[in-house]
Amino acid sequence: MSKIKTLTGGLCALAVAISPAALAQSGKQNLGLEEVIVTAQKKAESLQDTPISLTAFGEERLEIDGISNLGDIGSKVPSLTIEPFPINNATLRIFIRGIGISDVQVTQDPPIGVYVDGVYIARSTGTALDVAELQRIEVLRGPQGTLYGRNTTGGAINLVTKRPTTEGLEFKQKFTVGSRNLFTSKTSANVPLTDNLAAKLAYLYTEQDGFIENTGPGGDFGDRQVQGFRVDLRWDISDTMSLDYAYDQSDFDYYNTMYQSVRPGVQNKGQAEPIKAFANSQSKYSNNRFSKMATAMPYEESSTEIEGHAFILTKDFEAGQLKYIGAYRELVDASYADLGGGLGSQDYRVDSHEYCGPAAMAQTGEECLPLVIPEISQEQYSHEIQFSGSLFNDSVDYILGAYYFEEEATEDNSPIHHQFSSKLSNDVIPIPLLGELLGGVLIGAGDVGIMNMLSQRYDIENKAKALFGQFTWTPDILENRLHLTFGARYSDDDRTALKNQTDKTYIEVNNLNMAIDTETLDPLSPILAGIGFLLPGDRSFDNIRGTQSFTDTSFSFIAEYDITDDINVYGKFVQAYKSGGFNTRDPQRGATGSPPGTPGRGDDTNEPAADGVVYGFGFADGFDEENVDSYEAGIKSELMDRRLRINANLFFSQYTNIQLNQILNGTVADTKVYNAGEAEMYGLESDITFLALENLMLMLNYAYLETEVTEATDREGNDVADTYVFFSAPEHSFTASADLTLAYEDWGITSLNVSYNYMTERNGGSRAANAVNTFQRDYGLLNARLSINEIPVGRFGRLNVGFWGKNLLDKEYAITAVDNLPAADRAVIWGDPLTYGVDVIFNY
Repeated sequence: MSKIKTLTGGLCALAVAISPAALAQSGKQNLGLEEVIVTAQKKAESLQDTPISLTAFGEERLEIDGISNLGDIGSKVPSLTIEPFPINNATLRIFIRGIGISDVQVTQDPPIGVYVDGVYIARSTGTALDVAELQRIEVLRGPQGTLYGRNTTGGAINLVTKRPTTEGLEFKQKFTVGSRNLFTSKTSANVPLTDNLAAKLAYLYTEQDGFIENTGPGGDFGDRQVQGFRVDLRWDISDTMSLDYAYDQSDFDYYNTMYQSVRPGVQNKGQAEPIKAFANSQSKYSNNRFSKMATAMPYEESSTEIEGHAFILTKDFEAGQLKYIGAYRELVDASYADLGGGLGSQDYRVDSHEYCGPAAMAQTGEECLPLVIPEISQEQYSHEIQFSGSLFNDSVDYILGAYYFEEEATEDNSPIHHQFSSKLSNDVIPIPLLGELLGGVLIGAGDVGIMNMLSQRYDIENKAKALFGQFTWTPDILENRLHLTFGARYSDDDRTALKNQTDKTYIEVNNLNMAIDTETLDPLSPILAGIGFLLPGDRSFDNIRGTQSFTDTSFSFIAEYDITDDINVYGKFVQAYKSGGFNTRDPQRGATGSPPGTPGRGDDTNEPAADGVVYGFGFADGFDEENVDSYEAGIKSELMDRRLRINANLFFSQYTNIQLNQILNGTVADTKVYNAGEAEMYGLESDITFLALENLMLMLNYAYLETEVTEATDREGNDVADTYVFFSAPEHSFTASADLTLAYEDWGITSLNVSYNYMTERNGGSRAANAVNTFQRDYGLLNARLSINEIPVGRFGRLNVGFWGKNLLDKEYAITAVDNLPAADRAVIWGDPLTYGVDVIFNY
């Protein structure tokens, strides 16, 4: 409670410091900041009246900041970090206040809810797609447990698109050309069909090259092409009823970026230890960004296809409004990655391409294993009913609702195919000893290799039901300046997952065209382990099923007080919950109900995992729900005749049963997810906008964040809290920008925008030991845009031209890092270098 008192005291001091008596008032009455309308509480209201830590980007701001997709806002909102999933650039890992998900699986839901026109997007796969005709993006920081109750223990992001209108014909065409062969075309047209029916059509095409060349076969890293279109219909059925329908379809073709090794492998690599030294010799390293790397096999194109339907029916009554939101969405995502050493070595490969060798013949009877590009397919249905209105002479505003969600998804990484292969390091096993182990065969250095092959298929089915309500009461006291809000949400989640997997490892003796299944060497495991050669155990999964159900009731309490018409303060308590699930990358089956030792189905709860630790659970056991209690105090203010806007908040959150995802030491892709214990965070967020002059607007957004895992115990009951850290939780981050209007002329308005985005160092994993190699260093990015707007074209047309540059100082910075590759203790994916271009926009 001492921290809460400290935060509240700080808020009071801030309120006094910016009170009207403490500020000089401007004499210019014709200047003022524009009102920002948001729908964060599922109703249209001013940003200044919304008791939420919230950053909103309107249509003009999106254009000035060069934001066309979710990935672009990551550096624009303090306490928000967005980065691509390492082996799937169409998928984003989103963190708010250090809460997010490090892995992306069909069995796990992110704690940051993403919504498009009120429709929940369950899978983060595909959220990196460019979106045409965005009207607004709202970033809600912190738990949103009542109105956004499904998996929002970290926050929510609302994407709001422009709706059709019957007011007149509108047309917009935007062309963008820029560095790395960037070309974008966005076209939209609003067409009134009748007095009460309008359609909106939008089409998007964009392409751009990556910034690292692949000198091996196949495509270049980071090349991408996006096509998408959207059709909206708006039917005003009557004065009190309307129907909105939207259909969108997007195709995203791209080549994933490749990890660049920074530090050679030195730490123990577990089952990859026998190839570490050789893998190091087949890799290239640098602290600086390479302009070229190479793959051994043809680098294959990845693709994401998304389409969706949404219906919104709104009916106004004298007593309130009834709204129905129904949606169906589906996606198919196929993503190919190469995690090799960057030299294009055929003798050290980490990919899923074709492989020919004795191991393929031994396993399948065929000379070669096929190319496999892992594919995720998903379908989701959702229905939501909202009823909102006012009671008791408008003293009580309310919203009541019911929600239903269902999804089915499959992750198909079959048939059995190459995962990694390498020659054994010469110093791992003395060659004569290995010859004796294999039957007295004469073997020379370089003749022996190891090859791992894999086949996986995961199927899931999830259902979620919820009832929610929120009431805001304005009592007839204190000049009606006090507003009290109570909210509640009941959630019911059912989750089912099915895992099938075959994982085989062979030792290949090249000069004998021989492949030895490592399972046949089990009797020699103690001898091999003694010299550092760890054999994988039975890692097969034969229709292993997991089923779990979760229920939760979360509450929220908010008190707001309008100090003046332009200054209000609020305090809030919010609960939120994130359902449990299953971890498809868990190498152990867990409590399957079958006797230990049963091939593919045996209970291996009491056996050590790949890192030698006995965890006591596996895939079938899953993990439990996560809960959070959050306290927040904030102020929303407009001062100096609405020329200065200061919004700030202090928060403190306590997490119980926090879900932590950790990679197992010495493995490439094995992870464990479990409810480690308790954690807490506190911090400060502020958004300041100042209209300093008629032609100069200054903005500063800042966030301070402290995080700590306060309680965690291992299987023996030992306190291991110090071994865990928060993933992607920078202590300080800010965005500073200035908008300067240079000239008002009959032929147009010339303006300049300059912004600087900064973020301090942050962890790249959940374990403190890994953070040494997976951290991301602090960095700042300088961006600018010179615009000439409102150039007359004919009687009704207007032309806008913008010259822009991002990362003008060409800063080299890593956006994600790993330490688990066989050839690297630190490997990174770099952020975009200096990028520049010009926008030409015609409006009619």
